Amino acid sequence: MSEFYALVPAAGFGARMGHELPKQYLPLAGQPMIFHALKTLCACPEITTVFVVLAPDDTLFHSYDWTRFGDKLQPLYCGGERRAESVLNGLLASELEPDDWVLVHDAARPCLTQAHLAKLIGALRDDAVGGILAVPLADTLKRADADGRILRTESREQLWQAQTPQMFRAGLLAQALQQCNDVTDEASAVEALGLKPKLVLSESSNFKVTYPQDLLLAELLLKK
Repeated sequence: MSEFYALVPAAGFGARMGHELPKQYLPLAGQPMIFHALKTLCACPEITTVFVVLAPDDTLFHSYDWTRFGDKLQPLYCGGERRAESVLNGLLASELEPDDWVLVHDAARPCLTQAHLAKLIGALRDDAVGGILAVPLADTLKRADADGRILRTESREQLWQAQTPQMFRAGLLAQALQQCNDVTDEASAVEALGLKPKLVLSESSNFKVTYPQDLLLAELLLKK
C-alpha cells in the first residue's frame, strides 16, 4: 500500500527578502519561518515522514529545537543550487518506493493548514497523475513594456496561481525532474512528460512569503 511523505526543499537563500539570514530561518511568530510549515506537515496523521532538504553546509537548522517532532522529521543535507535539484536529490536520498506519494511544500508557505492537506490528499489519492493546490487568478492582468507602461491587458480566463504542496508519486516525480530540471515547480516537470496534473482549489491564505512586507501578513494569519 502506498504511503504519503512530505518533502520541503530548504537549501535556498531568498535574496528578495534583503536579509542576511536565509529566508527559511527568518523569525516569524516566535519561530523560524520554516517551523510553521514543518509543524503542519508533521501533525498530519496521513504523512509518514517529513524530509527537509538542506544545503550541505547548513549550520543553522540544528541550532533550533526540533525534538517536538520526533523521528517524523528527517533532515537531508543534499540540497542543490536550484529547487528542482534539491527536490530530486531529496527523493533519491529518501529511497522511497516508486508508488509512494510525495507532497513537496515550500518552506516559505507558513500558513498551510490541515484542511489544505486533507483536501489535497483526498482529491489526489486515487489520481493517475497527481496535482497541486492552486487558486484561480482574481486580479486583472497587465503586460508591461520595457518602460514600465501597460502594453495590453491579458485575459485571466482559466489561469490559476500555483501553490504547494504539489503531490506526485515518487517514481514519476524523480523521472520528471531527471528529464526536466530547469523548472520552478514540480508540476512543470510532470507536464513536460505530457501529463496533466490536477488543480485542487486552495485559498489565498496559503501564500508564499517573498518580500519583507509578506512577513507581517503571515504573522497576522498565524496568530489568528
